[in-house]
Amino acid sequence: MVNIGIVGATGMVGRNFLKIMEERNFPVNKLYLFASSKSKGKTINFKNKEYIVEELKEDSFDKPIDIALFSAGGNISKKFAPIAKEKGIVVIDNSSAWRMEEWVPLIVPEVNPEAINKHKGIISNPNCSTIQSVIPLKPLDDEYGLKRVVFSTYQSVSGSGIGGLKDLEKGLNKPFHEKYPHPIAFNVIPHIDDFLDNGYTKEEIKMIEETKKILENNDIKITATTVRVPVKYGHAVSANIELKKDFELKDIFKLLENFPGIEVLDDPTNNIYPMPIMAEGKDKVYVGRIRRDFSLENGLNIWIVADNIRKGAATNTIQIAELLLKNRRL
Repeated sequence: MVNIGIVGATGMVGRNFLKIMEERNFPVNKLYLFASSKSKGKTINFKNKEYIVEELKEDSFDKPIDIALFSAGGNISKKFAPIAKEKGIVVIDNSSAWRMEEWVPLIVPEVNPEAINKHKGIISNPNCSTIQSVIPLKPLDDEYGLKRVVFSTYQSVSGSGIGGLKDLEKGLNKPFHEKYPHPIAFNVIPHIDDFLDNGYTKEEIKMIEETKKILENNDIKITATTVRVPVKYGHAVSANIELKKDFELKDIFKLLENFPGIEVLDDPTNNIYPMPIMAEGKDKVYVGRIRRDFSLENGLNIWIVADNIRKGAATNTIQIAELLLKNRRL
């Protein structure tokens, strides 16, 4: 049994931490919930017990906490994760604050569980679109070698939190946008996170750099275009892949079907393929539209769908916590 602290407990991902810990019967002893001052005093139910949300302060980690799960944004993580770490608490952070620090492991348990042994007090949860993408890429890289990957994403509004959902729901009746620079209802926006001087967005660079780090392969050539679509939950990614070796399509199917965390849905004659609506509320990564790309040698197209709040955030975080316990890395 371990003592857990949750930073950002009243947010969308924070509440899902609790839901998934309950579903997976995670061995919680004591539970501490933290959020901003405006959420102080709220109550949240976990395993039929009410817990009071405390305001996050610098002395919050004086409590006997073993693992702290952070999902309150990069600025909060930058400030408070080192404080928790200094108290001997292992931090699993859901923001982008620590992901590209060389000493911080970036973990997807199905892909690089051994990285848990390298942690020095802070572990990062990858970007939601990266998580679902590297799971099918891992067996392909191991078997054939990845030469180049082109990501095109179709990301749901819940990836922007409550504000994204509000923009979509309010915009269904009349043009509305508050969170996004343009209305998202009946629209797609090729703009996620801030633009950089090179013309890419931060989200696109995250996918590129995080994929290389998780797969421990800096030789893969990767590019990405990330797009927000008017879907509530579930991200989709089109991955156009150039492999180093020739392949038989039947072997690709077998490889993906046998990899942990993947469910292949690919029967075009019966209109069966992954869609966000079927991934919502589930933890699998769904792969379909698997076909050869005839425009280049050893080319492959796959379509990847997952629930961005669950596997893309909360579930992956809890799986990392389970790895910590399994490997006795607290």
